[in-house]
Amino acid sequence: MPAKKTSDDSPDSPSSSFSADPRDRGPQGRKKPRTTQRHWLLRALGWLFGLLLAGVLSVALLAGMALAMAYPSLPDISGLTDYQPKLPLRVMSADGQLLGEYGEERRSYSNIRDIPKVMQDAVLAIEDARFYQHGGVDYLGVIRAGLANVGESKSQGASTITMQVARNFYLSTEKTFTRKIYEILLALKIESALPKEKILEIYMNQIFLGHRAYGFAAASEVYFGKPMKDLSIAEAAMLAGLPKAPSAYNPINNPRRATLRQQYIIDRMLEMGFISPDQHAQAKAEKLRIRPPQDTVSHAEYVAELARQLIFSQYGEEAYTRGLNVYLTLKSDEQERAYRALRRGIMDFERRQVYRGPEAYVDLPGDPKELDTRIAEALSDHPANDELLAAVVLEADPKKVVAALQSGESITITGEGLKPATSGLSDKGNPKTRIRRGAVIRVIKLTRNNKEEWTITQLPEVEGAMVALNPRDGSVRALVGGFDYNKNKFNHVTQAWRQPGSSFKPFIYSAALEKGFNGATVVNDAPLFFDASTTGSQPWEPKNYDGTFDGPMPLRRALAKSKNMVSIRVLQSIGVKYAQDWITRFGFDADKHPAYLTMALGAGSVTPMQMAQAYSVFANGGYRVGPALVQRITDHQGRLLYQAVPKTLDESQRAIDPRNAFLMDSLLQEVARSGTAARTQATLKRPDLYGKTGTTNDSMDAWFAGFQPDLVSVVWIGYDQPRKLGDRETGGGLALPVWIEFMQYALRNTPVAEIPPPATGVTNVNGEWYYDEFAENQGVRALTGDEHVPASGSEDEKKSILDLFKR
Repeated sequence: MPAKKTSDDSPDSPSSSFSADPRDRGPQGRKKPRTTQRHWLLRALGWLFGLLLAGVLSVALLAGMALAMAYPSLPDISGLTDYQPKLPLRVMSADGQLLGEYGEERRSYSNIRDIPKVMQDAVLAIEDARFYQHGGVDYLGVIRAGLANVGESKSQGASTITMQVARNFYLSTEKTFTRKIYEILLALKIESALPKEKILEIYMNQIFLGHRAYGFAAASEVYFGKPMKDLSIAEAAMLAGLPKAPSAYNPINNPRRATLRQQYIIDRMLEMGFISPDQHAQAKAEKLRIRPPQDTVSHAEYVAELARQLIFSQYGEEAYTRGLNVYLTLKSDEQERAYRALRRGIMDFERRQVYRGPEAYVDLPGDPKELDTRIAEALSDHPANDELLAAVVLEADPKKVVAALQSGESITITGEGLKPATSGLSDKGNPKTRIRRGAVIRVIKLTRNNKEEWTITQLPEVEGAMVALNPRDGSVRALVGGFDYNKNKFNHVTQAWRQPGSSFKPFIYSAALEKGFNGATVVNDAPLFFDASTTGSQPWEPKNYDGTFDGPMPLRRALAKSKNMVSIRVLQSIGVKYAQDWITRFGFDADKHPAYLTMALGAGSVTPMQMAQAYSVFANGGYRVGPALVQRITDHQGRLLYQAVPKTLDESQRAIDPRNAFLMDSLLQEVARSGTAARTQATLKRPDLYGKTGTTNDSMDAWFAGFQPDLVSVVWIGYDQPRKLGDRETGGGLALPVWIEFMQYALRNTPVAEIPPPATGVTNVNGEWYYDEFAENQGVRALTGDEHVPASGSEDEKKSILDLFKR
């Protein structure tokens, strides 16, 4: 009888010793043990791994085929192996100060050896910590990014510095799988062609970092105003945060977000072992001072633009990408003084003008909490014009004005500070020019009695120009083409054709010297009248500036006092055609000085640069020297591309005879000693000053052109659309003070050096200089129209001449 089955003997029991299926029995007929659940799980994982491996191999095979097909079509990377970054044109002063920068990209290329380690470490900490360990592609990062992007159409992350270089140079910014493949291939190709240090060097010079700054050297200047070598850990970390998104992490536009990223990078630098815990703590606590945006460090916009035009004419569009450094002949301190002197002269004139009223009116809210916001909004449309600040009036009456500046500061103006705007504060004044609450006005801080006080002013309508040259080589020492380049980019030094007025008389006198005139020649300062038949048009009755006539006088005194009647008589005597030809020796255009008697009064057209060049002929002994602006040009590595050859005066440049130049110097020195420019020697207290004032008909242009043997300077002031400056405005009152202020600074270390007479060709008789052949009364003795008037002589003779013509 068979034994009774137990539950353990059930065929479904895993512990049963027998099986009905022969496949379950071993070679001796013993039944195989059943597979455990754990065993089945391992088996399943094995199958899954096999499938995954097969899939990976398939993907790898397909990827390999894709790579093999794509590799030949990769772009040539010679642009990297021979990397030529787009470097801006930089215009520098002779002493190395930046005057202007031109080009779409601000960049200052730095060799990897010159990039401080702290800057490199900050970049590596946030952008590619394993840069020196991988071969261009961080495969672990790629796998992580691939897993993160399963099922997505766009790839994410895993870009090494090398891959970023590949993308920035050769690929688009779209995030696609295809672009990532090309990025990887290019990175591998770059790594095979360039050493790590070169790749990092290219990256740190090429990457865009906001505010037109490309590369960390440029960013250091833009954001901190310092060279990269002087960056602190905190500053380097701030810059290292920019590549991710320059606009989002920009410390100028988004300081809060930029600071958050900077703090994270400092933490990463500690984590990577780039800095110590103490350095970490110090960097985290450092308060950064961000530099506000600015284009130049000196007020030389007009001269920098002139240099840009010169370089562009030679290099074309390459001028803005080759990294040229153009060093000019001027020094930044003299340029700054010229700028300040001209602005001060124009503002002094402006304070004598009628107040034209506020620039605008705004409605101010009654709620104090809203007031600051409204003021800031209003003043954003009226930016500061250097020292001329805009302000919104909070309260106003004839004795006091309270106003708010853009900075939020509240200022109070009283006393002398209100005088320029008296008409605007009067209760009976024009409502359209009234200063009241909400008015936008201009204010300036002036020093009175050793105390700074605010004064109401207005933006000037008048313009001006100033240029200074070395008369021996033509090098530009200073050039200011107008009051404000941002307001008016028209360069009045080189582009403004204006009437020179009496400052042109010395060139007529120079022509007269060749015809036998000299400083002692007596010419009648008496009224003149030319009818229509003489002029060919309308009757002309010229006048002296002061409306008076002093009768016969020596040419020396006539020039010193700027007598118009004398100049006309001299020109009439030598002939207008002869004079027209003569002035071309100085660089003037004959067609801009028609052959009429009005040429004697400076009725032609000149530019301030022409006048400076022409007066240089007198200053250097008779040579015509063209202006020179560029001293040298270097590339971004400091290699010399151009060096101006020092000019030496030779007879090929001879414009006038040395004795003609010397006699004119003597006459122009008299102008600066006792004539209309006597303030020059009275203020500067040195005898080696020469020059001539100039005021045109109806006072439309004010000039002073003068020199010391080592420096020529010309100042012009007038309206762009010619109109009267004022009945009492003259070259001596407007332009001369500007000239004096500049020359006082520019000549501070220059020893006194009066111009000596030439070795031959001139003779001194009783203190007056003559050409040898015109001495002993051989030249023109008098031009009076009266035979009883002697040619020259003692003061008694001169007095008798005056008495004769008074009768």
